[in-house]
This record gives sequence, structure tokens and C-alpha cells, in this order.
Amino acid sequence: RSGQKMTMLGGGIVRVRPDGTEMEVYAHGTRNIYDVAIDPFMNIFTRGNTNDGGGWNIRFIHYVQSGELGYPILFKNFTDEIIPALADLGGGSGTGSYFMDDDRWPVQFNHVPMMADWGQSELFIHRLTMDGPGFRQEEENFIKLSQITDVDVDGSGRMFLSAWDGAGYKGSPDKGFVVKVVPKGWSYQAFPDLKSASVADLGGFLKAGNSVTRFHAQQELLQRPGEEAAAVALKIAADRTLPLSVRVAGVYTYAQVTCSDGVQELLKLSQEDKMREFALRALTDRKTCLESVPIKPFIDAVHDANPRVQAVAIVSLGRLGKEAAATTLLEIPVPSTAKIPETGTEGPHATPNADIILPHLAVRSLVALNAVDAAVKSIETNPKLALWTLRYLHSPKAVDGLIAAYKTHKDDQDLKNEILSTLSRLYQKEAPYDGSWWWSTRPDTHGPYYKGISWEASEKIKSFLIQEFNSADPAEKDYFAWLNDRNRMDIAEFGTAAVEMASEDVKVDFEAIKGQKGQVGKSSIEDVILAVTELKGDANVGKALFTSQGCIACHSISKGEVQKGPFMGQIGSIMNRDQITESILKPNASISQGFASFLVETNDDKSYMGFITAESADELTIRDITGKATILEKKNIKDRKELENSMMPVGLANSLSFEELASLVTYLQQQK
Repeated sequence: RSGQKMTMLGGGIVRVRPDGTEMEVYAHGTRNIYDVAIDPFMNIFTRGNTNDGGGWNIRFIHYVQSGELGYPILFKNFTDEIIPALADLGGGSGTGSYFMDDDRWPVQFNHVPMMADWGQSELFIHRLTMDGPGFRQEEENFIKLSQITDVDVDGSGRMFLSAWDGAGYKGSPDKGFVVKVVPKGWSYQAFPDLKSASVADLGGFLKAGNSVTRFHAQQELLQRPGEEAAAVALKIAADRTLPLSVRVAGVYTYAQVTCSDGVQELLKLSQEDKMREFALRALTDRKTCLESVPIKPFIDAVHDANPRVQAVAIVSLGRLGKEAAATTLLEIPVPSTAKIPETGTEGPHATPNADIILPHLAVRSLVALNAVDAAVKSIETNPKLALWTLRYLHSPKAVDGLIAAYKTHKDDQDLKNEILSTLSRLYQKEAPYDGSWWWSTRPDTHGPYYKGISWEASEKIKSFLIQEFNSADPAEKDYFAWLNDRNRMDIAEFGTAAVEMASEDVKVDFEAIKGQKGQVGKSSIEDVILAVTELKGDANVGKALFTSQGCIACHSISKGEVQKGPFMGQIGSIMNRDQITESILKPNASISQGFASFLVETNDDKSYMGFITAESADELTIRDITGKATILEKKNIKDRKELENSMMPVGLANSLSFEELASLVTYLQQQK
């Protein structure tokens, strides 16, 4: 509504007011976020994907404002720079989310995020435990529902769940349903008419024991005369006899009503230990209300005994935009757990690391402040955080400061190497995203940039790096080769330390396989599915059939293998037995994202049909039905179309007996 525009390469969470104004990025670096669960204290949780074309895993995520979670560019090889997810939960597809905060529900089902997973056909509960400024979680099965898509709770406490239930990947008007869930002993009570309620009555509803009533009472209060509404909200926020969730609702209501006029009362509330986190956060919640907010309470709060208060203070200092905060932020230590993954290994992007949150947030705020001078100066006192910050500050002044620091620390090889690493990172920057291309379901996860380009200081950096390379001894030159690979600098003088993974194209005669007629080929699909449902099957036999029936030509099972077509390593988490059987027998019935095939035409009038198994900003790899892989430069591609039909031929299971097909399905079902 305000006319503000935003371009964001990659997924995340964007926040915008109900009237369409004050749009901003809340957090970045995730994929396929269909819904968010927000608790009464503004903690946000989701169930997000990694790439579904080369692994379709679910990650349970806690979002901290301004945080970077790294997908797809940083989450594998640059995990020392991200806030990791709390858990990798295996195959699945997260959809609807809801934070249950309703005292009409039994305690074992209350005050928890509930997450729908379409792939696993289940609503999960996540049990949370505070961990410094973050959380830890334990997943718990709750309600099974066929291809569940959403969860919500109404004002009376009734839960509603929607089920896709076999509607295919494009939807169907004849499939799907909604179910109602209520606790035992629940009785219906009509939701109050808030429009006709007085301001005093709305204050009573803001004290409700459920988030739905509090939310709608808050929304209605914001429409009432400001002075009255503010007085009611402030009284609730200051009442120490009320539950914390109710008081926090009062804080945010008061902050919304008063904007910059409420600063002094919020500062008073921040004097109470229990309320400090929420009052300070409310003070910087809206960038349009910052004009009267002082910096000192946040500087002091960086050293608070409560790490959650520290996190709020660090984020708020970035939002206040005053560079005077940089000195305090640059004092925050970096933990030993902020380590670069070993070459060729995937970093811990889904393992809780509460210790990394505060320095991570400090870096995000320092970048927001463009604190180049302060960061260069702090190379002397806190080099880890200073250099982490400078990785993102593409400024000639930053480059000059790094080179000067390098020259003044000739006897400190470790620090010199870290400065070389920072300069190597700054050699390129991310190209502006113009929206003309997409990285599809198989994005290049190498990092640190998706489409790196040179900038005004690139030549200066290159010249300095080559100068140091030429004077380095043989062992030190290996480090330059490693930097060249890690940052994709493509500086010829440095060479490479990488060992390319060999790829063997498996050739399969699908026509010969289709031509054989066994029990499956002679029976109706319905009879085959019924038979496979009843038969247990032998997974060892199924494993052998995976090769003999040609599956191996297009599908990988292990993440360690060269990725070909659709990854089967988690198919058992995404599809049930009947769905796997139907997908083998009727490959065109439903084609999910990441399982589609493409027709690519090049400028020299050649055509390629297959799965896109890898893609960067400049090239893609397409693997045809025989298993042959071809690398194509994007600048030479004339047209690219997603095909409606599956590339998998119909009839590949024709030669099998019911028992053999059941064994193949059993083997695939075990891949989770």
C-alpha cells in the first residue's frame, strides 16, 4: 500500500502491517514456508524444507528477528555464519502451523507449536525448552490425517484441520475435506461481540486465557479512541498479578496505540526483570516510532544477565540505526562452535547452537549500521567478530582497512589467514536479482554467492592476493587454492584443491523392461494395488529390483551418490505404500515439485529432455531417461518447458510378480 518494493533472493519471512504498510524482512534463508506459528511472546516457528529435488527434508526452525538461516547459499558450507535450525526431521513437507495457546485445551496439548506435514500426513507437536536466547525441541506425533494442509483454532476453542487427501499435486474439486477436533469435555461458548463491547470490556477480553480472544480484542482496541485504549492496555501491562502472556499482550497493544508517545511508560516497564525483554522489544518494534527512543537502555541491556534480553537489545541497536552502538556490539565474543565445516562435508545447519545467536545478531546489526570503520578498528581487539562483519561490507574502505591490518600483523599467521579469507570473500558480491530467473528445485548450494560478480575493489583484492601468493611457501599456497575453491574466485594462479566426484551414467534399456509381461502387466491397476497392500514384501529383494528394473538410472538413494533425477532417499516419509505403488504404475497421475521433467531447447536448435539435476546462475545439468548427463550454459538456452507428463515410462513394473512389486515398494518405504 505504501508503494514500497522489495526484492529478495531466497526465502524467509516478511512482516507487513494489516494496512499494507511498513513492510520489512523479518528473517531470511529458508525454503517453502507455508505458515508460521507465533507464540504470545513473539517467538516464531516453522517447518521448512531443504531442496526437494535433491533431498526433501524438513527442518524445524526458530526464527530470531534479523537472523540468517542460510538456505540455499550458506546452509551447507558456511554454517559458521548462520543460525541453524533446531532439527532435521527427515523427509516431509511442512504446511500449516499454529501455536496452541488456549486454556480450554488440556495442559498436554497447550502452549506448544503444532505443525502440519503434508508428506507425512500428520499433525505434530513440538515440545520446546528454552536454551539461552534460543530453544531446543522434541517432536511428538499427534493426529494422523491424509495429506494434511492446514490447522487453525476458532474463538470457541475448536480446532479445524484440512486434508488434501489424494487431490493430486494440482488439486481436485472432488477431493479433500475438513475435520473438527475438540478436547474431551469441551462445551461450546459463543465468541463475544467485540464491536459492541466497551473499552473496559475489551480490556477484560485482553486478559483471556486464549490467544484468539486476546488477538481480536487487541485489534478492536486499536480502533477505539487512543487515550482510552492506551490507559486500559498500560494497566494490564503493569499488573504483576496477571499471567505474563496477558501482560505482554498489554505491552504490544499499548505500543501500537501510542507509537513514539509511549516511550517513557515502556522504559518504566523495562525496569522490571520479567518485562524487560518485551518492553525493550516493543520500543523498537516499529521503525516509524523510533524518534524518541534513547540508545542507552539498549547499550546497557547488551550486558543483561538474561540472554534473551541481550538478543533483543542487539537486534534493537541495529534497528535504531545509530552507529554509536557499534563499539558495544563489537565487544560480543564469538564461540568456538562457529567453525567452518571440513571440506566436502555438510555443516551442522540443523543442530541447535544457542551460543552462536548473540554474535550472529551482532553481525546483522553491525551490517545494518554499515559499521566499516568500527569493524576495521576492532580487528585489533575482537578479530573474530570484526572479520565476520567485514565479510558483508563491500566497501573500498573495508578492503583498505583489511590490507593495512594484514601488513601490521606479519608475525600472526592465523590472523593473516583470516584476513586473507575475508578479502577472498569480498572479491565478489551477489549480483542484483532482477527476477528474470529462478534457481528451480535444485539450487546450487555451494555458496557464498549464487551469482557472484566483480565490483570496484575486486581488482585491488586480486592484485593483493596474487602478490601474497607469489611470496608464499608451497604449504601456504595450498591455502590460496582452498580459498579459491571455497569462494569460487576463479583466480587461475591459485589453482584448485578440489577433487571432482566421478559420475557413472547407468545405461538402461527401458523398452526391453516394458516389453516383459509378468503378473503386474497382466492385471488391472486396482488389483495390483490391493495385492501390494496385503503383501509384506522383502526389502532385500526390492533393493536388487531397484537396479534390475532401471530405477537406478534416474534415482539416487544415498546423499553420497551423484544426484540424478528425483531423490528416493526419503520417499518413505513423503508417500505411503499405496501412493508409492500408484506412482510406479501410473507415473503421470501426480508429479510433485522436484519430480518434474523438462524440455530444454538451445540456440543451436538441439533439444534435451530430462531431469534438471543441478543448477547455478550460469549453467544447468540435465539428465535424460537413459541416465546420460549434459551440462548446458544458460546463455545458450533458447527455451525451457516443464513437461506435464512424467519422464518415467509406464510399464516398468510389468514384468514383476505381485510379490516382487511389493518387495520394491517395501524397499522404497524404508527410505526415510
